[in-house]
Amino acid sequence: METKLRPVNTSVMRKKPLSAYAADAQKSELKRVLTRWGLTSLGIGAVIGGGIFVLTGIAAREWAGPALALAFIIAGVACTFAALCYAEFASILPVEGSAYAYSYGTVGELFAWLIGWNLILEYMMGATTVAVSWSGYFEKFLHLFHIEPPIWLMNDPVTAHEKADALRAAGTAVPDFTFAMNLPAFLIVIVVTYILVKGIKEAASTNNLIVIVKVATVIFVIIAGYFFVDTANWTPFIPPAVVDETGQTHYGWPGIVTAAGIVFFAYIGFDAVSTQAGEAINPKKDVPFAIIASLLICTALYILVSLVLTGMVKYDTLDLKAPVAQAFADAGLTWAVYLITIAAIAGLTSVMLVMMLGQTRVFLGMAKDGLLPKNLFASIHPTFKTPWKSTIFVGTIVSIVAALTPIDKVSQLTSSGTLFAFAMICGAVWLLRVREPNLERPYRTPALPVIATLGILANLYLMWNLRTDTKITFVVWGILGLIVYFAYSRHHSNLNKPQE
Repeated sequence: METKLRPVNTSVMRKKPLSAYAADAQKSELKRVLTRWGLTSLGIGAVIGGGIFVLTGIAAREWAGPALALAFIIAGVACTFAALCYAEFASILPVEGSAYAYSYGTVGELFAWLIGWNLILEYMMGATTVAVSWSGYFEKFLHLFHIEPPIWLMNDPVTAHEKADALRAAGTAVPDFTFAMNLPAFLIVIVVTYILVKGIKEAASTNNLIVIVKVATVIFVIIAGYFFVDTANWTPFIPPAVVDETGQTHYGWPGIVTAAGIVFFAYIGFDAVSTQAGEAINPKKDVPFAIIASLLICTALYILVSLVLTGMVKYDTLDLKAPVAQAFADAGLTWAVYLITIAAIAGLTSVMLVMMLGQTRVFLGMAKDGLLPKNLFASIHPTFKTPWKSTIFVGTIVSIVAALTPIDKVSQLTSSGTLFAFAMICGAVWLLRVREPNLERPYRTPALPVIATLGILANLYLMWNLRTDTKITFVVWGILGLIVYFAYSRHHSNLNKPQE
């Protein structure tokens, strides 16, 4: 009997059939080894790191002042709306791919591609930012033992020459150099790449150990720092607004909102949990639990740390690179600086691990759908059962960019891609509830119309309040994504082939 083929749907709004997700899950070669708390640990591992150890200084000193706690609350609320929507999607479609996969089955291919494209900003560029931050804390660690590595081995070329010029201007002799790279950032990415290639179980075990260390350290910072809080440092809690020469408003309510957009980078790890659905033992129940649990735990810790930090040190004197460690050094707790610096190094390592893990799983989902080359992004190692080629590809790019590029504004660019994806997810889960009301939903987002609407508005509002140059870069990145989609992905999509 001759098989009849359905005609190809050429619309950019074509959707992946929900039945295809179940088929993908059955065909998956990934190992299902992650438990409920293993997934939660991955979420905490991705969230706690850059936000507490790096971005608090920038956000408080330049934008929010002591009201940094309010910025964390605003960002946390916006994330909570998205997390509740993510949880429902994760229970329906327990597959790798995160927001990209969810949108493909509900909104359509083009929107799914744009979300997947922006998740590259979230994961790959986020990992790059964290690698450079890791290098900064590692350098501080060396300084504790009076080890002074050469500038040209600890910084990208642009930053290295800037630091050298500043030292020469201050009367310090600095040897000339023609080559510079951030060697620690390069090497730590290579180490993380090796762990990820070896397997998800090894990566999860490494992450679990690091999570214990850094959560204990964060709790120590909160408890020990409490005894050194000077409430006078909280006055005024919301500093009066100041407009700089570029027209950007610092402090006041506009500064708090901008700070919320900056520290939003600190929250992006929770959605990495959903990228691990293909490796979860019971994804329909455990992934929603881990998404919400990791977000709530980390939000509480963030708010407490921000209050302690701005209480210990006047906001306008916070150190920009290592604010927590410097605050304890100023309080005379030199021994605590060692502990905090080591925990920051470990914490940032686990953030990199989960971000790069998430990126390769998003690539895997896109490649399975034909939107990216399968021989590179969907190739599973026969022994390790990991997408090894994709992992090495991501590791290579992240290591090179981290070693050679000054990325002082990448955290905001990372946030812009995440905010866009979160807003899209809030709309997509609502759309699916309308289109497929009888679909089995092990977890249902409460008061979905309200939660989804607030999630869309909150995330787009934070996105709108990012720096102007960040928004311009985001638009340019989006245009580049559209070019790639229409030049390659649309024609190679599985939905572009006749189906039985």
